[in-house]
Amino acid sequence: DECQWKGPFYFIQGADPQFGLMKAWTHGDTSNGDDEWGEEIKLTEQAVQAINKLNPKPKFFVLCGDLVHGMPGTRWRKNQEQDLKNVLKSTDQDIPLVFVSGNHDVGNTPTRETIDDYCKNWGDDYYSFWVGGVFFLVLNSQLYFDSSKCPELKQAQDVWLDEQLAVAEKQKCKHIIVFQHIPLFLKKPDEDHDYFNLDNSVRQEMMEKFHKAGIKAVFSGHYHRNAGGSYKGLDMVVSSAIGCQLGQDTHGLRVVVVTEENVVHKYYSLNELSSQGLEKELLDVLAKQ
Repeated sequence: DECQWKGPFYFIQGADPQFGLMKAWTHGDTSNGDDEWGEEIKLTEQAVQAINKLNPKPKFFVLCGDLVHGMPGTRWRKNQEQDLKNVLKSTDQDIPLVFVSGNHDVGNTPTRETIDDYCKNWGDDYYSFWVGGVFFLVLNSQLYFDSSKCPELKQAQDVWLDEQLAVAEKQKCKHIIVFQHIPLFLKKPDEDHDYFNLDNSVRQEMMEKFHKAGIKAVFSGHYHRNAGGSYKGLDMVVSSAIGCQLGQDTHGLRVVVVTEENVVHKYYSLNELSSQGLEKELLDVLAKQ
């Protein structure tokens, strides 16, 4: 039923609640300084409350990775995960949660064990789903960043992705949208590779694959700032964090409206979304059935 287009809808994208980073960042100890996350709890509660108040309701709420700061096997990780789950339990039960794995969730160099642990806690590290004629793909971008300890898992995701894109082509979906933690690029498709984007050769291959498949947009986090650009009509959208900000942006969420022709989006601060909800322009777009 969800393979059919039924008219415009919207979803909410959040990224990097990353329980524990704010204190670690302030104290300049990102390896061990993550023993407090009260600030992140408050911010994520504010995000959930803002989403619950929205009318009409979003189709889902996607969290694009770095759910907590503690890397696999570190001291505070389990507590951070439990506290995040407790906050997210308050999300309106009619708004499904979609989880994307980040580098802090599976490790900078993931292994079969770290990915298994993530899957036990949060669900599959890559999967697809349909909403109202639109095909969504969730990818484990860490396998594109460094799969040296689990090359067979990267290969499995590659094979799966090609199969999914073939399904999308056959089904004649309205749009294909991708969620992954690490952006393909931050501003320009040919920018240099660093911690916050994917290696140039991997990036080029993925951008071409996505472009040929007609993918409309890729939504990411990881950068803790808003950024983005485009490649041959493929929109790369980088959203800032619910949690720790590394630039001038505010703690916030992105509202993404999907129409028959387009995917339009706007980043709101948590305060804006809490106090004002969706603005009239976006509501007008949604009302055009």
